Amino acid sequence: MAMALSRLGHLRPALSRSLPALLRPPLEISVSRPGLWQKGCGQCGALPLSLSLFIFSFAAKGKGQPQARVSINSALVEDIINLEEVKEEMNAVIENLKEDYSRNLSIRTSPGALDHITVTTKDGKFPLNQLGQISMKSPQLILVNMTSFPEATAAASKAIRESGMNLNPEVDGTLVRVPIPKVTREHRENLAKLAKQFTNKAKESLRKVRTNAVNQAKRSKDTVSEDTIKLIEKQIQQMVDDVAADMDKQLTTKTKELLG
Repeated sequence: MAMALSRLGHLRPALSRSLPALLRPPLEISVSRPGLWQKGCGQCGALPLSLSLFIFSFAAKGKGQPQARVSINSALVEDIINLEEVKEEMNAVIENLKEDYSRNLSIRTSPGALDHITVTTKDGKFPLNQLGQISMKSPQLILVNMTSFPEATAAASKAIRESGMNLNPEVDGTLVRVPIPKVTREHRENLAKLAKQFTNKAKESLRKVRTNAVNQAKRSKDTVSEDTIKLIEKQIQQMVDDVAADMDKQLTTKTKELLG
């Protein structure tokens, strides 16, 4: 009994050093070179990746513990995937969403709101402001002069009508008259619905970025461990979740602004 207590006394300092390291938040996993994750290190005591994931996942499930997050040094997995490029693609998606909000969701229609409406012609697709001269005739009327490209007048009128901005253009020769609708509750609600459509479309683009990135990582499954691939997938999904959460915040803010 005395011998057992003596051994326990020797173990106590080691336990006091190791337990806080396992339970300390936030939980981050740093990745070393992929090849090092395939086996545990008997000499240094390093754990295999699968066991490391088990420990971190288990700790994260404890009551009051934060959700485990992966933190991968992109330089260490650059032979598998360029995570910085993936991040840039995701950021580009949310920047495009912000531009859609800015261009198409103004409470009061202005000439600038029509600039980037896409007009489909037999020669391709063009922004409206490249085909016609847009001006404000009065607070209630916008004019689009199509003299430079008269053959695209009908296509321009159609594009304006189908822009989702609740506009009903009228064609007069090569002139397109665009009456500005009154700011009604219905108009505000339609803009809010359009904001949600833009956001859903952006999330679809975000999912495509994720799918392409995951597929790229999986191409290295013959040269790196399965656990490494899974860890990279988790990092990619984490990036997607962060951007999607930002999109939801943008939508909430824009919806409140539109509905007043």
